[in-house]
Amino acid sequence: MEKQQSRVVFFVSDGTGITANTFGQSLLTQFDTLHFEQILLSRIDTEEKVQAVVRQINETAQHYGQRPIVFATLTENRMRHLLSTSNSLFLDLFGKFIEPLELELQTKSSHAKGKAHGVGTPYNQRIEAMNFALEHDDGVNIKHYEKADIILVGASRSGKTPTCVYLAMHFGMAAANYPLTEDDLETLDLPAILKPFKSKLFGLTIQAERLQEIRQKRRPDSRYASIQQCQFEVQRIEAIYRQAHLPYVNTTAMSVEEIATFILQTLKPKNIRAF
Repeated sequence: MEKQQSRVVFFVSDGTGITANTFGQSLLTQFDTLHFEQILLSRIDTEEKVQAVVRQINETAQHYGQRPIVFATLTENRMRHLLSTSNSLFLDLFGKFIEPLELELQTKSSHAKGKAHGVGTPYNQRIEAMNFALEHDDGVNIKHYEKADIILVGASRSGKTPTCVYLAMHFGMAAANYPLTEDDLETLDLPAILKPFKSKLFGLTIQAERLQEIRQKRRPDSRYASIQQCQFEVQRIEAIYRQAHLPYVNTTAMSVEEIATFILQTLKPKNIRAF
């Protein structure tokens, strides 16, 4: 199997990092033959913090023998300049567009933090949804599942976490996810902990060969990453979906955006709108 190229990507912001992450992710999805190790650094709002980030980037470049890619949304010129001295491909998302706009509009920008999203209920809803997704990732905090808008289930590494984050970031959905482990596959019944929330469940599946490829990068040559284990899990999980009459989708050839769109079109949740 040909080894997939890997690059380290930093998203650096003096705010939440949502703008840098969203814009950067949109660009990175165009390079689906590459693997990106992503690092989000938010609230980088002092020169001392920027200097620490520069050191981290330089150490990463030295360790991997390859300069990282940096997507940055820093409002202060001196902060952006300082970050640009790092050994990286520095992509200044504000500077790239703010300066031409200032020239065109003949008006200086306010250089205020956080204005990429505005202030108000939609923004707060999205932040709360992001926090919910992170706090209810990978089967954590099951006792709060009654607060979830949706609960994604599936095998480990089938795309649950990035899809939850995308639903939170773009639609303000409180999205949790639960990994179906080998213990859950002993019978074809839904895990007891999930049965009260069946109406919120949506299943993800994936081709065993693709799952094996993904897991091999995480735990090379382990039983977890073996094709036999992946085939077993996929077959059992799909059988559980059919037995429980759960809606599900095969994510093998789909981007996160496509998975999220399919889920929304299938479930048609109320009071959901794109930000």
